[in-house]
Amino acid sequence: MTSILGISAFYHDSAAALIIDGKIIAAAQEERFSRKKHDSGYPFHAVEYVLKESKLKLNEVNYITFYEKPFLKFERLLETYVAFSPRGFKSFCMSMPIWLREKLFQKKVLFNQLRNHDDNFHDMNKIYFSEHHFSHAASAFYPSPFNDATVLTLDGVGEWATTTMAKGHGRDLEILKEIHFPHSVGLLYSAFTFYTGFKVNSAEYKVMGLAPYGEPRFKNLIIDKLIDLKKDGTFRLNMDFFDYPTGLKMTNEKFSKLFGQPVRNLKNDLLTQFHMDVAASIQSVTEEIVLRLARSIAKETESKNLCMAGGVALNCVANGKILKEKIFENIWIQPAAGDAGGALGAALALWHQELKKERSEPLKDEMKGSYLGPKFDNNEVQSTLSTLNATFEKLPEEDLLKVTAQELSKERTIGWFQGRMEFGPRALGARSILADPRSEKMQKILNLKVKFRESFRPFAPSIIREELSNWFDLDCDSPYMLLVADIKESKKKEMNEPEKKLFGIEKLNIKRSDIPAVTHVDYSARVQTVHINTNPKYYKLIKNFESITNCPVIVNTSFNIRGEPIVCSVQDAYRCFMGTDLDILVCENFILYKEKQNKQLLKDYRNKFKPD
Repeated sequence: MTSILGISAFYHDSAAALIIDGKIIAAAQEERFSRKKHDSGYPFHAVEYVLKESKLKLNEVNYITFYEKPFLKFERLLETYVAFSPRGFKSFCMSMPIWLREKLFQKKVLFNQLRNHDDNFHDMNKIYFSEHHFSHAASAFYPSPFNDATVLTLDGVGEWATTTMAKGHGRDLEILKEIHFPHSVGLLYSAFTFYTGFKVNSAEYKVMGLAPYGEPRFKNLIIDKLIDLKKDGTFRLNMDFFDYPTGLKMTNEKFSKLFGQPVRNLKNDLLTQFHMDVAASIQSVTEEIVLRLARSIAKETESKNLCMAGGVALNCVANGKILKEKIFENIWIQPAAGDAGGALGAALALWHQELKKERSEPLKDEMKGSYLGPKFDNNEVQSTLSTLNATFEKLPEEDLLKVTAQELSKERTIGWFQGRMEFGPRALGARSILADPRSEKMQKILNLKVKFRESFRPFAPSIIREELSNWFDLDCDSPYMLLVADIKESKKKEMNEPEKKLFGIEKLNIKRSDIPAVTHVDYSARVQTVHINTNPKYYKLIKNFESITNCPVIVNTSFNIRGEPIVCSVQDAYRCFMGTDLDILVCENFILYKEKQNKQLLKDYRNKFKPD
């Protein structure tokens, strides 16, 4: 038996993953345990969890691998500061002491941290390092169901690479082309995230969600002034407009002058049609880059299959465009596409590349629906709820699913806590808030009274796989909520002439389909297909809801509030339940009604976490 522990840390989205003989045993992000969103520290709790799940002590683990190479990253930083000098002297003075004191000697830092798990761990030679983008590529290809695939990774930056195009076959994985820092589609998107007033490395998805409310009227300006985009998708950014290589901000004054407005102040400046148009423009440019890259690499590799990872691979709208254009026959996207997934990729890369182990036949999706985190049995749930002085009742599974479906059909909002926690940024029916998609008021209720977040934010539909093509223009698996598709024509509600003339956020309250709570203003939705083999309980719940409503779709959003990591434990779930306007909490076989809880246990959860 060969065990490998993969770790990502010290930038953002720290995580740990453990594989045994090439099989994924467990994976989790540190933020879920620390309750600090995008936690960048050493993932102590995540490592503890994957060791517990694998029933191994650290000293018994054969190999430990880190998701990137610090010396290469340090090389990039030094060369960048030299290239842009004397700009960035302040940033240089801030970053260098940390690198010289800690990050450059990461093997020793890791060794010391690992010793906290097991006093008997003494062998520093067990520690290996993988390249950042190779970790991404490995996380995308090796768990995929494809023996042969093109692999596209796009993010901010690793060591030098920001975009890689690779070819995978069997256990072999080869990087064919790279685009290097400072030229980065991820950092370009983050620059516009910063410009529109959102938090970098955290709120890029808000820009994607805002885009449909605007028109891409700045697209040509971006392509003319900010990026030299070639036909094959390769590109160079005009660094005259950006400050991120050496500065403390993403953009500079020249950038603001180009668009005619200063950077939006999140606290003081309202979102306007201008910001919606800016979001629409950078989203359109990103889609164009991704599509051109996909077309060119498809021709070069002649593969029918595409695998994707890296933070930009979470842009489900761009992914949907690749699928719609039929550049590849099949697409598989790593659900933990960001840096967290790098922990898993590093472990798989070591297994297949360093140890030269073949992939197991038959090939299938090895992410297990992404249910790779901790779970709590009924005894643990009951004990915790009793300790919290909660009022609850236990139901047999069949009754529980019937009652939950009935409550959903009455427009009640439900916290759903079942089985193993998801690995990655999406709630996939294990740590979810559920609601009725037929409700015209549900989007507003969930955003303002449950999630405490911006009203424009869309919600995703979960649909049983067999009904997918009856409701959406999509006919392939989308278990990880990483593909956007249009609502089926037969389910749409056409707008009248006055409605068509509305702009921006005014569009939000127009009923567009039979499932308005999950239909975005452009008639699209970020779809999750639910499969009986990966999450039977969730599948049966939706089937029960369908039997009541003739609708095989429910609203699925992450079980958290704005700025909070998705809940991990029963305690987390109960706190969120009691601090929001959620009506019902379902924890394994236990159901809790808000109106039956001790009112003294109610909390004001609104300001518990910093907004992301």
